[in-house]
Amino acid sequence: MKKKKGKKKKKMKEQSHKAKKIIFLEKTLKFMAVLLIKKYKPKIIGITGSVGKTSSKEAIYAVLFKHFRVRKTEKNYNNEIGLPLSIIGAESGGKSAWKWIGVFLKWLGFLILPLKYPEILILEMGADRPGDIRYLTSFIRPEIAVITEISLSHLEYFKTVEKIAEEKWTLVEKLEPKGFAAVNLDNQKIKKLKEQNKRDDINFLTFGFLENADIQATDISYNYSNSESNGGREIKGLSFKLNYKGTSIPVRLNNILAEHNIYAALSAVAIGLVFKLNLVEIAESLSNFSMPAGRMNLISGIKNTFIIDDTYNASPIATLSALEVLKNIEAPRKIAVLGDMLELGEETQVEHRSVAKKFLEIKNGIFFAVGERMKFATEELKKHRIAPERIFEFADSVSAGRKLQEIIQEGDLILIKGSQGMRMEKIVEEIMAEPEMARELLCRQSEAWKKN
Repeated sequence: MKKKKGKKKKKMKEQSHKAKKIIFLEKTLKFMAVLLIKKYKPKIIGITGSVGKTSSKEAIYAVLFKHFRVRKTEKNYNNEIGLPLSIIGAESGGKSAWKWIGVFLKWLGFLILPLKYPEILILEMGADRPGDIRYLTSFIRPEIAVITEISLSHLEYFKTVEKIAEEKWTLVEKLEPKGFAAVNLDNQKIKKLKEQNKRDDINFLTFGFLENADIQATDISYNYSNSESNGGREIKGLSFKLNYKGTSIPVRLNNILAEHNIYAALSAVAIGLVFKLNLVEIAESLSNFSMPAGRMNLISGIKNTFIIDDTYNASPIATLSALEVLKNIEAPRKIAVLGDMLELGEETQVEHRSVAKKFLEIKNGIFFAVGERMKFATEELKKHRIAPERIFEFADSVSAGRKLQEIIQEGDLILIKGSQGMRMEKIVEEIMAEPEMARELLCRQSEAWKKN
């Protein structure tokens, strides 16, 4: 018994020591970031939201990078350690002392020498727990804020959507005086917070599909090209009309499949206008806008199939949006391969059942459920008397990938999505036409992740 207690104490001591090291690292990186910001005074664009942060970041970068020296956050560098590293322009040193020395030397060079530093920083700001945005804005004060969406993501830690909304809105409250806020007016939580805003020195630009938005998208349609497969038509992105102050121009998003990613394009239009770019320039830049790996990307599959790779992560609203895309795109047969949505707390069962109800809108679709939580979805489907041969259940992504490889047919359109912990990208790798391109096309391809 004494031996067990001794081991427990040792483990607790190690964890405490590790926590102290992380706290020290955070404070050090914060100090380094603050000095760089003070020296170079870059314009800072802060982006937050339950979903859509990364897509907005990429769209904004696509609009600005030809006109300014711009840096954006890479990977998942949107937290207490990642954001200072983005400001420094360095990658994490991980467990290597030498790599951290390299980070320090890079920072020191920019601090001492008159080097060219970005004029604009586009920083994604994550909020997994209460207080995260308040901490980040304590040393990073943006001139421009973008609020993309407020929904159930991370509900386990915030308990209510209202608490999530308050946390995200902190970014607007902490803006520099006379700052700009580009916000999604279609989201009712965001709309309410804007109406309750007490700061009169903030300039708002609203975007969305609704008429009262400053920047509005209308007449959305899919583009197709002739192809021998997929019934003679192959999907080639989206188009919409951009409306702003009485002006209407067409925008073609050649690399975008999901209508909800139009919100990212609209947020980029708002930021382009803040930086005095004209609408035609902005629209031309957006034609080349594409999503990062694992976010609604179209990938060629084996047997002449098409994969919608949305494996980076999953929240209820994002999963429902992805199913809407699957429903709307023309294809002979459609398959939804969905993994568990994690961190939903008490809403887990309800939200997984809501996914099943959305799937019912897809005529004769096939449903692959991966994980324990997604069983709530299959229970819901069975309640609606879906044919058993249209429902498949798996404990993990590997077994799901093997079965999917067996049943797919030429022309199939396959949506693959799930939370990070479900490793749904393994399924994409199993059925993609060029698996040798996995490192370039798929998310989480580092050696550490591949071992999991």
